Amino acid sequence: MPRIMAFVAMTGWTPLRIAERGLKWLWGKSKPLTVAAVVVIGTVHVTSYIKKQKRRKKWNNAGKDVVVLHMFPRGYFCPNLSPFVVKLETYLRMAKIHYQVDYEEPIGPKGKCPWITLNGEEIGDSQLIIEKLGSKYGKDFSSDLTPEQYAIAHAMRVMVDEHLLWCLVVWRYIVDGGASLSICMKFPVFFRILIPVFRRKVKKAVWMQGIGRHSFSEVEEIGRKDLSALSAFLGENTYLMGDKATEVDCAVFGMLSQIIWNSPNSPYLKMLDTEFTNLHAYCQRVKEEFWPDWNDCLVQPFPKCQ
Repeated sequence: MPRIMAFVAMTGWTPLRIAERGLKWLWGKSKPLTVAAVVVIGTVHVTSYIKKQKRRKKWNNAGKDVVVLHMFPRGYFCPNLSPFVVKLETYLRMAKIHYQVDYEEPIGPKGKCPWITLNGEEIGDSQLIIEKLGSKYGKDFSSDLTPEQYAIAHAMRVMVDEHLLWCLVVWRYIVDGGASLSICMKFPVFFRILIPVFRRKVKKAVWMQGIGRHSFSEVEEIGRKDLSALSAFLGENTYLMGDKATEVDCAVFGMLSQIIWNSPNSPYLKMLDTEFTNLHAYCQRVKEEFWPDWNDCLVQPFPKCQ
């Protein structure tokens, strides 16, 4: 069930939307049947609401100051197919904040994944969550940076979260056609028929964002320049800002993890293997430092870590 919920959430093809379209069609055929269908759907909706409230009660009983991290299910080669889930979970590990994982409700109050529940409060958006937790737990790893270093770290984080991301989206869902999804994560076979629906939504999103108006080769070059900038700045440093890992490393590792472990045969993986090898080595260092149980967090058939 969590995997079904994850795919429905990813595609935006929710049961309520399906029901709405079905009812419009049924109303034109038979009004009594439509009324009966409304009753059934209403019952299902009430049942879903009750289950939702029970889940929240369970999350609120996780313990004081225990973070409940809501995410998509684990993957075969990487703990998650979302760079933002990997980003946030890496931060939680870096900060040594106690957390529990939940797969039942991956989409949060802002319609985004991941999100967290903390002492009954629901918080969405990985970056806002990191900032809030950093303040609450006194875990600001960028506090020793100079204003100039902080500005650079911020710019790099925005580049990967808001720019490089779209290059990967274009490759994963349009160029690759979503094929890597079924390779890297377990989905019910019958849900694969909905991938074209999601691809249409992605095409519309990347067109509105702007990057979808470029050719694939142009998008690839845009992504290469982002990776080149990261590689040049990293140089021979252990982490991006020096010998100490900071929040920007969580964001960059989260995005690069998708290239290395969740994008087989992508041009960006080839770039890391040939042009920007220091980024590949960098990801291995972050993985070894903060994910010693990496293999236990993969589907086999169920993750051992959480």
